[in-house]
Amino acid sequence: MALPFNDRPEFEVREGEVRLEVDPTSLTPDAGLVFIGRVSSPWTERSQCPKNMREAREKGGGARITLDPAYRDGLRGLGQCSHAILLSWFNRSPRDLIVQKPRHAEAAKGTFALRSPVRPNPVGVHVVRLLAVNEQAGTVELEAIDLLDGTPLIDIKPYFASTDSVPDATRQAGT
Repeated sequence: MALPFNDRPEFEVREGEVRLEVDPTSLTPDAGLVFIGRVSSPWTERSQCPKNMREAREKGGGARITLDPAYRDGLRGLGQCSHAILLSWFNRSPRDLIVQKPRHAEAAKGTFALRSPVRPNPVGVHVVRLLAVNEQAGTVELEAIDLLDGTPLIDIKPYFASTDSVPDATRQAGT
């Protein structure tokens, strides 16, 4: 039997972090959600998984999405795109930290100011390069991914540089 997240050493609470008073998993859901498939990646342990897509591309290894049969027709036309946006479900992450202190940061920050997988609704957003789409098999080969092997997939959307890119987006130094 797995330990609760707050009892697992890889999810220790750091100085300055704040837990929610109620674990979101104990609340009545507001919406229904289905997983459309799973991600296959070289990463089986949190400690080895890249922290972001830049690091995933540097580490290499590639990845694959396999859709459940009911959703395979949804891949029609995706092969015409070079990139896609994946929405994933961080099923192995705690959901009860609302203030977090990343190892590399000087101070704790609110969860919504971070890209951490630890969040009330653990949805991941990944912009990926598509290498091959096999509509019949329901598979999509990826250049790289920053997800653990077996991570559930919520959705796939084509990436359009003309509407998805924000060239003038900024972030203040030190954040």
